[in-house]
Amino acid sequence: MFSKILIANRGEIAMRIIRTCKEMGIKTVAVYSKADVDSLHVRFADEAVCIGPAPSSESYLKISNIIAAAEITNADAIHPGYGFLSENAKFSKICNEHEIKFIGASAEMIEKMGDKATAKATMKKAGVPTIPGSEGLLDSLESAHEIAAEMGYPVMLKATAGGGGKGMRAVWQAEDLEKAWESARQEAGAAFGNDGMYLEKLIEEPRHIEIQIIGDSFGKACHLSERDCSVQRRHQKLTEETPSPFMTSTLRKKMGEAAVQAAEFIKYEGAGTVEFLVDKYKNFYFMEMNTRIQVEHPITEQVIDFDLIREQVKVAAGIPISGKHYIPKMHSIECRINAEDPHNDFRPSPGKITTLHFPGGHGVRLDTHVYSGYVIPPHYDSMIAKLITTAQTRQEAINKMKRALDEFYIEGIKTTIPFHRKLMDHPDYIAGNYTTKFMEDFDIEE
Repeated sequence: MFSKILIANRGEIAMRIIRTCKEMGIKTVAVYSKADVDSLHVRFADEAVCIGPAPSSESYLKISNIIAAAEITNADAIHPGYGFLSENAKFSKICNEHEIKFIGASAEMIEKMGDKATAKATMKKAGVPTIPGSEGLLDSLESAHEIAAEMGYPVMLKATAGGGGKGMRAVWQAEDLEKAWESARQEAGAAFGNDGMYLEKLIEEPRHIEIQIIGDSFGKACHLSERDCSVQRRHQKLTEETPSPFMTSTLRKKMGEAAVQAAEFIKYEGAGTVEFLVDKYKNFYFMEMNTRIQVEHPITEQVIDFDLIREQVKVAAGIPISGKHYIPKMHSIECRINAEDPHNDFRPSPGKITTLHFPGGHGVRLDTHVYSGYVIPPHYDSMIAKLITTAQTRQEAINKMKRALDEFYIEGIKTTIPFHRKLMDHPDYIAGNYTTKFMEDFDIEE
């Protein structure tokens, strides 16, 4: 087992990893930018190293500074959390070259699954259902027209290096394809330095359902059931739940087997998520694989009583998985609390938290790094907390979430708490009747 782990991240996920490491008797090293000097992960780690100024490009994304911090503190492993360098093949490779264990996927695995066109081709070979579309990248607008006409509209243009909805365009008719092609390529090139595009059939009334998997270094994988992430705004998840209200035991078995098949086909090591689009007829299609821990991992932990970070660390240390597939025993919901103003088009709201009261009670979990007096910097993601409620039934989990949101009191900044409170009263959400298009008709002012 590792003696010291450096956490190459910040905020609530850094705190989350520190807690598990402490429980395992492993020393921790926090890295931080100058903007994060007062962050809790700096305070609670055994050691802390400043790695640069506020901009992430000069700190949390600066590989040389992070490796230097690991070497001067004698860390024998690095946990990247999510975001930042968690799916960076170069970082994984450099860690390996410096004989520091990267607690995540290998460089080869990240390259294979990080490029969406390559990932789709790999999944086809593995026998996992994929969305009908182009074979690899499109070489021209003319090719896009030909394939779209053959499949039939609507279609979806996607950037191969995309993420967070960038480089994606839904196209409903042929005359709109050229404009979508130009704007998507421009956006993808600016965001990722790669304007490669591919085309897929647009799945109507889709749900975004992902399967959590763990793979070990012996070629075995297991799944830990599903999470429904369909409530999204601009392809960014707002809330997640498990089990999915759309799921049946037959569909879970099929999707779980497909996810494990995918992981074992590529000999995946570590925690990962196989993400699917599921249509209204319960047909499911591979969308992408995230080769890291997910933001929404706590709801899985709650319903199966399982520490995913601990399992990540154990697998990275060469310990085999149990091989067991897990089924949810309870129901859990997560609301992402962001420093954003939901009444003003979710505009970011950095600043000082002047008053703060956390919710509590049975079945309430809060993963956060903020405190009263904490100044939320404008340089990073706006998520400041994840509120998770767990109960015997879905309705009980919703009721518990309403109560917890009512107790969650923050002054000094705007947050998405009012949005989530309204969502919990929405009749379609209560009925479990929602798709990825849910937010298009949601109006917080009504």
